[in-house]
Amino acid sequence: MKVNRIRQNVLPVLAAFIWGTAFVAQSVGADYVEPFTFNAARSAIAFLFLLVLCLVRRKVQKGIVESATRSWKDLAVGGTCCGVALTVASFLQQKGLETTTSGKAGFITALYIVIVPILGVFLRKKAPRIIWISVALAVVGLYCLCITEGFTITSGDFYILLCAFCFSAHILVIDHFTQTVDGVELSCMQFLVVTVLSAMGMIATERPSLEALGMCLGPILYVGIFSSGVAYTLQILAQKDSNPTVVSLLLSLESVFATLAGAVILHDQMSGKEYFGCVLMLVAVVLAQLPERKKPACAEM
Repeated sequence: MKVNRIRQNVLPVLAAFIWGTAFVAQSVGADYVEPFTFNAARSAIAFLFLLVLCLVRRKVQKGIVESATRSWKDLAVGGTCCGVALTVASFLQQKGLETTTSGKAGFITALYIVIVPILGVFLRKKAPRIIWISVALAVVGLYCLCITEGFTITSGDFYILLCAFCFSAHILVIDHFTQTVDGVELSCMQFLVVTVLSAMGMIATERPSLEALGMCLGPILYVGIFSSGVAYTLQILAQKDSNPTVVSLLLSLESVFATLAGAVILHDQMSGKEYFGCVLMLVAVVLAQLPERKKPACAEM
């Protein structure tokens, strides 16, 4: 249906835009608070925001639209799996942002566009040939962005690379559970899990300060409400009945928005080689959206 097509294409791009601009807020937050503290605060805000949204939706839709969640057990299991993957991914991303630029972090995170289709092969999720061409272009683009002349990766880049693997797992877990649970409710449950796990990590390894949190309240609110509460929910809604590889390519546009936001707001600068990598990534995303050619039917004898 046309409505599904719009949902599967527009929602990931909106999510990518929010995530891309959020890299700037996360980069600012990394100057004041440690990763677990930042993620516990943003996730708590996202959870409360989505909890209110879920309650309002259920009240408005009561007797009109039945919830897509078939059982609370599915919701609990799905929220836990998504939450664990997102907790680890968010921690690694925030840790990496302590020593790398927001624009570069956005592009390295987009490595999930390579990992998702590869894992999808083992899960029997086929991708058209044009998608694989797009993935190959994206790999070259990521090489131009991440690898130095000495074939080394900085410590911050390494953390972001690890986070890309976790985001790939997150995308595939969502693809599995969106068939049986409501997207907004799943997002709400996953942020409850992220809040609890991040708070545990914060208490065990960090020394949170209310003064430091107050100094980056703006970035935390933006990331909590928009990047976490809104964008991750858009991702979940977009992935319902969609090819996870195609959705991951659209979500990778966050890297483009991250670079633009970093250049405009934080005045980050990238080399010509890195900008060439950006162009290749954009071409890859555009190619992935081209309709697949249908093989002509054989003429009857």
